[in-house]
Amino acid sequence: MEAKQAGFARVLLADDNPASRLTLKTVLEAVGYRVDTAASAAEAVGLMDAGEYALVLSELSMESPEAGFKVIEHAQMKTYHPATAIVTSSEAQCSKRGGTQCLIRPENVPELLTKVASLIGSRASRRAARTMR
Repeated sequence: MEAKQAGFARVLLADDNPASRLTLKTVLEAVGYRVDTAASAAEAVGLMDAGEYALVLSELSMESPEAGFKVIEHAQMKTYHPATAIVTSSEAQCSKRGGTQCLIRPENVPELLTKVASLIGSRASRRAARTMR
């Protein structure tokens, strides 16, 4: 039986750029997250339907300019309620969809990891609150 520890949270990363996908996967795994990757929105949707994730991160533009939003919308419909965020190079790209969390492609890795931990922690708090009701 696998221990359920915060450092072992499962993350889904959807990004069609192999270099970006590998870099972010390596950074997240280095601090203990279990990371599955998808190269398209369709692949990400299939992975979400097959397993449960604490966090779903998606590049905004993959096979279409708004494919990332489709990934996030699908994640938000899942009964396990993963935390979600768009990974992008500029905040302006996310501003057209209010309420969607954005992670700016980092030059500052510690800042990115802090944001990821915060998203996962907020999800855990929401789940605990639902359980207490």
